[in-house]
Amino acid sequence: MPRKRPAPRAALSRIDPKALAEFQAGIRKRYSNEDILEQLRASAERLGRSPTMREFEQDAETTVHPQTVIQHFGSWNDAKRQAGLVPRRFAEPADLIRLLRELGDELGRPPSAKDLDEHRASMPSKSLYWHMFGSLKNALREAGFDVPVGEERLERAIEQGAAIAREIGRLPKFSDWKDARQNDPELMSEWQVYRMLEPGGGAWATFQFLVRERLREGGVEVSPEGRLKGRRRSPRGGSGKTRPRPAHARPGGAPPRKRGPA
Repeated sequence: MPRKRPAPRAALSRIDPKALAEFQAGIRKRYSNEDILEQLRASAERLGRSPTMREFEQDAETTVHPQTVIQHFGSWNDAKRQAGLVPRRFAEPADLIRLLRELGDELGRPPSAKDLDEHRASMPSKSLYWHMFGSLKNALREAGFDVPVGEERLERAIEQGAAIAREIGRLPKFSDWKDARQNDPELMSEWQVYRMLEPGGGAWATFQFLVRERLREGGVEVSPEGRLKGRRRSPRGGSGKTRPRPAHARPGGAPPRKRGPA
């Protein structure tokens, strides 16, 4: 007959505490703290987010067991904090705000949702900010960034649209805004502008109308086709001064067409 296995409690009672401590110390010596932190960071980079214990254990490229991580640092979340990763489940609001400020300092502007995606190895997910603060925008304001909301946000978009119009000589199209954002990441995305006016239908045309009215308030005429007449140089230029340009000036620096005899 096969021998009966001893009950777990009986097996534990036979462990020599001193021998166990020596064995555990030997396990810890196989990895330095920095080795473990580097494996945590590398796993986060591969995964695209801060790993859970299960995800870290299932990562084929890690060689450290999660329990070894805990033995070195006291807890799984303390190890992740020392690795520069924010624990997803037990993140503190202060940690999230600190990371937003640090990323903003690195970028030189308020971070966007896209920035969080691009720095996902070292930043919490967008969903975590939504869960903790209600929205990323709320978190940015909590971190001290200038983030317009509501009417203030639309007003800022209209002013930016008028500046782009002065620069290109016509009311900005959807693609014009996308191109402008390549050079000015502080602009909100073209889709953010679109969605502010989407409920009314014809969202971008509505935005162009608002930009046209703002230009008219500033003394700039706009043709029915959306061309600016006697447009002035955009304040984004080097001097910051606005200067009228000939009515027949064409965008892109092309020479004006010759006119026939009157």
